[in-house]
Amino acid sequence: MNRLDELRDGLSATEQRIADACRAAGRDRSDITLIVVTKTYPASDVELLAELGVQDVGENRHPEAGDKADEVEAAVRWHFLGGLQTNKAGAVARYADMVHSVDRVKLANSLSRGAEAAGRTLPCLIQVDFDATDPGRSGVVPSGIPELAAAIAASDHLTLGGLMTVAPLGEDPAPHFDHLVGLAGDLRKDHPEATIISAGMSGDFEAAISAGATHLRIGRSVLGERPPAG
Repeated sequence: MNRLDELRDGLSATEQRIADACRAAGRDRSDITLIVVTKTYPASDVELLAELGVQDVGENRHPEAGDKADEVEAAVRWHFLGGLQTNKAGAVARYADMVHSVDRVKLANSLSRGAEAAGRTLPCLIQVDFDATDPGRSGVVPSGIPELAAAIAASDHLTLGGLMTVAPLGEDPAPHFDHLVGLAGDLRKDHPEATIISAGMSGDFEAAISAGATHLRIGRSVLGERPPAG
């Protein structure tokens, strides 16, 4: 089996899972955006995915993401998903079509300056952290959402798209996704344009769909096991 066939099979199986979950939740498949997470996979996989109809791809690290965006000729939308240092924000703002991982005002300001320099407007999501006991995780605690949302919304070069989370490891993701959806409803009271709820990965996206996620970030289920590092 060649790589195109492998990706076709992975994508088909994933789409079937999404369809089944939408049916169980009483939702339309058209309400869901599938972002195929291509971190560590070659740019050639992105080109093949585009041939199969994938329009949205996700990357977690700069400069890998920027290098891949430069190499890929297919017209895909690039979603930056990972934790981001402020000194790299300007570069990311030049190629990302959406940043899912904004977790502090300083980062929002850096992205705004980068987007301004690039002459573009950058949609951003606030990453919410439900596991604040882990210092290695990115994200803002729920009480910090209003201040960060106000900073993004006030920028002339950013737009506030909504919220994102990664469910804590080893825990039932459903309560966390339900919590995120509730927070998203609160956010829309002041920012009605913030309609995106980015939640769910290969192991838990059915729970995210059931809760009300609009954007799924799926890698392994489509692409297979990641190649070994190095």
